[in-house]
Amino acid sequence: IGRGSDSPRGFPFTRRSICGHFGRVFCHGKTNPMGNPIPGEQSAARARISRFYSSQAWIEGRAEDQLAQVAAWPGMVAVAGFPDLHPGRFGPVGAAFLADRIWPQLVGPDIGCGMALWRLDLPRHRLKIDKAVRRLAVMDGGADPEDAARALADAGLEGLIAADGLGSIGGGNHFCEVQAVEEVSNPEATALRPGDLCLLVHSGSRGRGAQIFEGLDDSWKQGYAADSAAAGRYLALHDAAMVWARLNRALIAGLAAEALSCEASLICDSVHNQVVAQDGLWLHRKGAAGADQGLVPLAGSRDAPSYLVSVPDLVPEALGSVSHGAGRRYDRASMHGRMRKAKSDLAALTRNRFGGRVVCEDRDLLMEEAGPAYKNPESVLRDLADFSLAQPIARLVPLITFKTAGRAAAGDAE
Repeated sequence: IGRGSDSPRGFPFTRRSICGHFGRVFCHGKTNPMGNPIPGEQSAARARISRFYSSQAWIEGRAEDQLAQVAAWPGMVAVAGFPDLHPGRFGPVGAAFLADRIWPQLVGPDIGCGMALWRLDLPRHRLKIDKAVRRLAVMDGGADPEDAARALADAGLEGLIAADGLGSIGGGNHFCEVQAVEEVSNPEATALRPGDLCLLVHSGSRGRGAQIFEGLDDSWKQGYAADSAAAGRYLALHDAAMVWARLNRALIAGLAAEALSCEASLICDSVHNQVVAQDGLWLHRKGAAGADQGLVPLAGSRDAPSYLVSVPDLVPEALGSVSHGAGRRYDRASMHGRMRKAKSDLAALTRNRFGGRVVCEDRDLLMEEAGPAYKNPESVLRDLADFSLAQPIARLVPLITFKTAGRAAAGDAE
């Protein structure tokens, strides 16, 4: 099965064969203003929904409703939901969708958002956390404008998309995290060993993707026919934002490594917001990772471990995708009512149970992205393993989660 735009293998289904493979079922659900077709323009037959989570998984009913709604959109062929599934603005997050047309809302504003894992050549005993926290504060400034412009030109994007914001993390759930390898369960699959340090970067196209999305005409609400001029314009901008986002993660990692006086080597970079062509159909991922050389980072939270996982033989119904992280348990607004706001309570949120630090001077973001906002990554990984979608390679714990040393930028959430 194909594994995204980098895959050496194509997706083996045509629209006719995949419809025959999955069949059709009717799923309940009402339309709502999340960018789906207006009432009356839903498909008469609905795509089958494949769910890759157990009955014990924490899945909101609203996310299930959104899966059913998207399955009824015109041209939808197959839908896959993963254990990190949660409701989104334009559709569920933690899902993949195969259709005969292009639905920009299923990618969302943060085109190209993904996670990249880097190995640092810094020994664990040399990392002084308090000192590292101070030195990482330079990351708030992003990449040097000349370096950013040069990198953009080298990537072939000069004149297509602005360099502003390159090398910056952004707000929402984005971060740059120094992690320690705690356990390696498959030493043959990686050079990582317990005690090694890594860097996990989660960011996307920042304001560039949002500008692309907001600049679309209203016809995106009904999906773009693949051969339409509108689809061609969107895909050209989408692909530029994809390159920009990968470049952004690389520059963030470079800034962090320079601040820590070490070198960083890429292990994998996996995109989870994208649309790619697959044998005449269009595979959309929203908060669902496509494998990069068979490896995917599975992010936990600032108070929970992350994992490097292998994606072996992906089952067809999974649409070449897996979970990208633990997924939200509670939305940002509700976290304000769940968290204590005393000074001592907020101070406690800047530490984690592994003895690590959280750098986030944005008070709202500190509460909204607290550990309890997220599902248990171990439960997510267990479901993925039970469905033969992924196997753990290494377990990593957060030592420094850097979000912002000042005020975080808005508008970057999923």
